[in-house]
Amino acid sequence: MNDETPILTPRLGEIGLSSFAPYLMNRIMGRYNASLRDEMASLGLTTPKMRALAVLSVVEAPLIRELAVYTVTDPSTLSRALDQLQADGLTRRETDTSDSRAVRVIITDTGRAAFEAFWPHMANAQARMFRGIAEEERRAFVGTLQKMLTNIRKHEI
Repeated sequence: MNDETPILTPRLGEIGLSSFAPYLMNRIMGRYNASLRDEMASLGLTTPKMRALAVLSVVEAPLIRELAVYTVTDPSTLSRALDQLQADGLTRRETDTSDSRAVRVIITDTGRAAFEAFWPHMANAQARMFRGIAEEERRAFVGTLQKMLTNIRKHEI
């Protein structure tokens, strides 16, 4: 085979949805988020707000543009979520000390407490996804996801 030989890519119908990884990942995340919706609503959270609090609980004072990447949320949706989180006293914004045009987001003690109250629901939802899957298989799967993210990553975070 030379470099000019075309690679025949199977059609989606030949692969099937049940073997198409992006479809499976979307289904899994859709179910994961749906399983948490009632608990989020009871705490006044939405998926974008929950994602922001989750990231802020482990990443100290990211820039808003970094938070958008971590939360996989478009900037306008994130901006609305941050406005609401700040109005609820769960986060605050501070101007970056090295660049007055940049803004960092900080989780407040109230925000951290709200996230800690929600964390068991997230952990239980993840545990349900991995039910019946051996620890070694789970670690291999997460490792594969990390490699996939590196392959498609646009940002350094």
